[in-house]
Amino acid sequence: IYRGILDPDHQDLATSLDHNGLIYVKLGDYIQALSNHKEALKIYEKKLPPNHPLLATSYHNIGQVYDKMDDYATARMFYDKTLAIYRKTLPPNHPDLALCYQNIGKTLEKMCEYEKALTAHMKALAIFQKTLPSNHIDLGNCYSCIALVYNHMGEYSKAIPFYEIAQSIFTPVLPPNHPDLISLYNNIGEVYDNMKEHVQALSYYSKALQLYQQTLVLNDSLLASIYFRLANIHYNMNCYDKALFFAEQ
Repeated sequence: IYRGILDPDHQDLATSLDHNGLIYVKLGDYIQALSNHKEALKIYEKKLPPNHPLLATSYHNIGQVYDKMDDYATARMFYDKTLAIYRKTLPPNHPDLALCYQNIGKTLEKMCEYEKALTAHMKALAIFQKTLPSNHIDLGNCYSCIALVYNHMGEYSKAIPFYEIAQSIFTPVLPPNHPDLISLYNNIGEVYDNMKEHVQALSYYSKALQLYQQTLVLNDSLLASIYFRLANIHYNMNCYDKALFFAEQ
């Protein structure tokens, strides 16, 4: 409708295109999402000053689509554009700035740039600690992200305390079968697995599987990860029958 009645550079058309892009993301149609978001961006860039918040949001939306398409370098480029605007226009402890650092950290982690990822997550954590309650879910997610990076860096003794803090936040506020809690147990198990503490690892993997079996929200990649790690840990413990059982699931 807007295309028929509005000027092609009208800001309301850009807003509608951005909304369509978000819907396409939910539908998993990333090509259409990208097309809509980029068309919106062209309008914003023509109509808005270079540091306008809507431009920051538009860059962020495009970055998220590229992230979902596994094009992490391009995603990071758009996240950096968002960050540049936020740093000029927001207070230094604004939550949106923290979330932007966190998005950049996650993307860098996927690119295996762990030192840079850790720096970004620590900046997010510093803001969250100043602005959020100590039991806020966003704070828990931040601790979990930092632990994941430490695990990738092989610094397992540093990963565990951050995971434990995340667990202390998640457990009281999330349903016991929430996917984030299941992933957390699975990830903690992996750290203990990497430390060769097989009994501890098995305990967390088993907990993850138990909770997964109670959930109605199926996540095949998460379940496959749990089964793979259970198979591996039983193999390392010389329990070959159980290893084979989980490997065949």
